[in-house]
Amino acid sequence: MIEIREVKKASERKAFVDFPLKLYKNNPYFVPPLYGDEMKMFKKSYVYHDQAEDVFYLAYRDNKVVGRIQGILQKVSNEKDKCKRIRFTRFDAIDDQEVADALFNAVEKWAKEKGMDTIVGPLGYSDLEREGLLIEGFEELSTFEEQYNYSYYQKLIENCGYTKDVDWVERKLLSPIDDNNRLARISNLMMRRCKLHFGESKNANDFINKYGDQFFEILDETYRNIYGTVPFTKGMKDMLISNFKLIIDIRYVAVILDENNKVVCFGLCFPSIAKAVQKSQGHLTLPCIIKVLRAVNNPEILDLGLIGVLPQYQMLGIASAIIAKLQEYLKDDNIKYAETNLNLEDNTAIINQWKNFECIQHKRRRCFIKHMQ
Repeated sequence: MIEIREVKKASERKAFVDFPLKLYKNNPYFVPPLYGDEMKMFKKSYVYHDQAEDVFYLAYRDNKVVGRIQGILQKVSNEKDKCKRIRFTRFDAIDDQEVADALFNAVEKWAKEKGMDTIVGPLGYSDLEREGLLIEGFEELSTFEEQYNYSYYQKLIENCGYTKDVDWVERKLLSPIDDNNRLARISNLMMRRCKLHFGESKNANDFINKYGDQFFEILDETYRNIYGTVPFTKGMKDMLISNFKLIIDIRYVAVILDENNKVVCFGLCFPSIAKAVQKSQGHLTLPCIIKVLRAVNNPEILDLGLIGVLPQYQMLGIASAIIAKLQEYLKDDNIKYAETNLNLEDNTAIINQWKNFECIQHKRRRCFIKHMQ
């Protein structure tokens, strides 16, 4: 028999965060989030609690944890999209339909109590969190930014009455298609015509001081209508900046400025720290920190973070200059490949950019939906 308990006590909070670490112990593809960051979400002061409500459930059999799930009422998102949705996230379970049924029943009951009519997920508080269920690419190393899961999760979720809402695809960019530097030449010509130039920064702090405010303005503008996004609050900005400082390397940041030195476009790549945090299970121990610093200073893999372009420049092909920069990064002998992370499968504007690289689509993720009766 499965018992569902809402997470209330400190021991239960620890069990909630620990469960996937035990479920995926020694799995070579699973990359944990930072443990301290996961524990923060239980605090009243957590950055998202001014715009969202949440609930956490654990599933027990014979007093042993066999699954978990989180429900989120993202009020800002619902207001923006004029809907009544609950998001589910952090679903992990053993391969047992009874466990999955009990966990999703608990979230759906909570959703009805809140007056909601639809469940979607996996989606976090915002698209800055891990999102989507892996449905292809189970023998690929996860990036630090995204979640790994076993293949049986899809069956468990679909058997609870959930169907596809959207898919994201991910690509591994192996090497640039040089074509006599065609893209670089075209983008350089375009930048001269538009009186644009690349900005410079001495280090991460200098980048944030110079461009931080404009960076978030462009992010909000670029991603306003993208699935699952919410506007940035001051707390979200501070959190993102704090996370940036851990993994950003100014060598892999490109900022394009107009003639008045205003940011019109940017692209961020992050040195992959996936392997660096695996052994410590997300705990920032001294050995883990040393590994992270080594990975940042001498990266073998780049994770593509964010590309943002002001609307008035989007039709001018400004983003091609950022893609040309990425081609330069991949010519570095130390870089094996770059990961695109999540692209909505119908986002042809960004997907068409990857034709400039030798690449393979190696992962697919899905967000599910269920309309409750």
